[in-house]
Amino acid sequence: MRIVLMASLLLPLAAHAADSAQIERGRYLARAADCAACHTAEGGAEYAGGLPLNSPYGIIYGTNITPDKEHGIGHYSADDLYRVLTDGQRPDGAQLYPAMPYTSYRLISREDSDAIYAYLMSLAPVARPNAETDLSFPYNVRFGLKFWNLLYQDSVQLQPAADNSETWQRGQYLVEVLGHCGECHTPRNKLGALQQEQRLQGGVLGGYEAPSLLAVDLAERGWTTEDLAQFLKHGISAQGSMFNEMYPVLHHSTQYLPKEDHLAMATFLLGDEPPAVKVVATQPLDKLGDSARRGRQDYLNVCAGCHGVDGEGVPHVAVAMNGNTTLRLSDPRNLLRVIDDGIKEQQFTGFERMQPMPGFHDTLSDAQLGDLLNYLRQTWGGASGDLPPSQVADLRGEAGE
Repeated sequence: MRIVLMASLLLPLAAHAADSAQIERGRYLARAADCAACHTAEGGAEYAGGLPLNSPYGIIYGTNITPDKEHGIGHYSADDLYRVLTDGQRPDGAQLYPAMPYTSYRLISREDSDAIYAYLMSLAPVARPNAETDLSFPYNVRFGLKFWNLLYQDSVQLQPAADNSETWQRGQYLVEVLGHCGECHTPRNKLGALQQEQRLQGGVLGGYEAPSLLAVDLAERGWTTEDLAQFLKHGISAQGSMFNEMYPVLHHSTQYLPKEDHLAMATFLLGDEPPAVKVVATQPLDKLGDSARRGRQDYLNVCAGCHGVDGEGVPHVAVAMNGNTTLRLSDPRNLLRVIDDGIKEQQFTGFERMQPMPGFHDTLSDAQLGDLLNYLRQTWGGASGDLPPSQVADLRGEAGE
């Protein structure tokens, strides 16, 4: 009798421990899936929604996914959340827009979905109403998404993993499914669907390039497995620092993952046997083109005060130019946009901080910007030849549209 009584007392404790473990795993998975980045407005409560997501079709707002019963997902069951994640379908039958990456989450395991559900339901509810999407016709007609799903819902398929290491396989799930990296780093067609034949080969997002994550391209830009793992953990490495859309990924997601995950993601992207890293030597001024030589003075005028006369950078203040991966991209748009738009102050892990970088759109003419781009790309980026002046003007025009 005493044994039965003790067992009956211990069962609730065991269940509570199991619930706590599931909630904690759900916290980890929600971070790995980067849920907060889209469902948290700047300055707002975490997961309470309100973040505007700009698309070529209009604005979609991240929704409230706290357990508030009126505005959030407090009325969801675990089955409901699983359908949302894997089918993009709400409990009322309405179809979500594929800004919600259900084409990647479609491959999430039911166990992981249930853990995320347990974690979200453990949060404090926030009574913040959801903003209405503002899409142009015909994209504002949700019924049309049924036909979109027939064409594209199952388009994300994982490559065979059997011949790869366990670390590689773990990284595949983190990159392709939970981290849904392909949603930004893959080009899209006119209907907003990922072009799977060019998976992870890069795409343009908000005027910036989400660069190729193929192993050969990463190695071409100077990435090693160790450096990429460090970049995912700290947001900064010898190749530069995270900015634009990648900075929230660090802020909400990758900095919190264990080092085993960073290594797994880097191993998946670069492979169990990474390609040889390309080394780019700094070119002297007399080896540069005429435009690039003119750009040296523009560099001294607006860049050298922070990045150093010889591009050496200042630790904890400004990144170095030598080895900077942005300078190696074949498309100059990211470098141009950074110079024109500037970068807000960035706080990375540990003691790493980057001071704000001002934008120089109103300071540099098209000709000066072209000279500066040529100087940076030829001196430290391994580029040969000058950018056409028309390309600089066109990229600036795109940013103003």
